[in-house]
Amino acid sequence: MAASVGQVLALVLVAALWGGTQPLLKRASSRLQQVHEQTWVRQLVQEMKTLFLNIEYLIPFFLNQCGSLLYYLTLASTDLTLAVPISNSLAIIFTLIVGKFLGEDIGGKRAFAGMVLTVAGITLCITSSMNKTQGQPSTLGVG
Repeated sequence: MAASVGQVLALVLVAALWGGTQPLLKRASSRLQQVHEQTWVRQLVQEMKTLFLNIEYLIPFFLNQCGSLLYYLTLASTDLTLAVPISNSLAIIFTLIVGKFLGEDIGGKRAFAGMVLTVAGITLCITSSMNKTQGQPSTLGVG
């Protein structure tokens, strides 16, 4: 099964929602106060209360879950061999980009080279899938 442009864009949006929210969740969770209760039930309730009453944590969490919902809906009509590489690989790219904007050290030239190679690989996957959709032979001689 080949992917349409809409499916590919939906998977890129999933990657943006997953990857873009990871640094925000990391930042918000590092600022949370530690909760110490006597029983595990009270500990769990206090931790949940601390997380879900913190708007700085809640908004990225909600957006991340929207990405998961979109991924689930997109999987119903998209080839799994295309959906997984696009969403997971590009999520890493979005994580690095947003992390850089937040001032995190992302690793310099090697990280940039890895991002370029990842995008090149995803582009090959998408191009190959689009060629199947249009009924054209693959330019790679495969498929």
